[in-house]
Amino acid sequence: MLTITKPSANRLDLELSGTLNADQMRRALDSLIEQSQDITQGKMLYKVLNFDMPTMGALAVEFQHLPKLMSLVGKFDKCAVLSDAAWIRTAAEIEGAVIPSLDIKGFPAASAKAAEAWLEDAAADDVDDAENDNFPV
Repeated sequence: MLTITKPSANRLDLELSGTLNADQMRRALDSLIEQSQDITQGKMLYKVLNFDMPTMGALAVEFQHLPKLMSLVGKFDKCAVLSDAAWIRTAAEIEGAVIPSLDIKGFPAASAKAAEAWLEDAAADDVDDAENDNFPV
């Protein structure tokens, strides 16, 4: 099941657990698109628990929604992915490297507080970037 909630105006929380079939995928993606509509400079917390591959029908639905999903990328600045599966965290961070406008960071499932802090700490990210630009002469 994939559940999507909107705890604030610029934030979505997603939780994926188990196998998704075509109907569940359709409902979830429609909800994601609808709830993302007015978001700018958004943040996303994505919990992936007990992951099972979606059914072939669910994958077909996802491919059908791909153009709409790609348009959502510009609405979000940061995405924290919580999962105990290291390969899911790594895949998410690779996806973030491919999408330059979206900063994606993976966290173990038990590190929800760290993920929340990272999502909300925009000022510290800006300071870190500025410090990295200063080199001794």
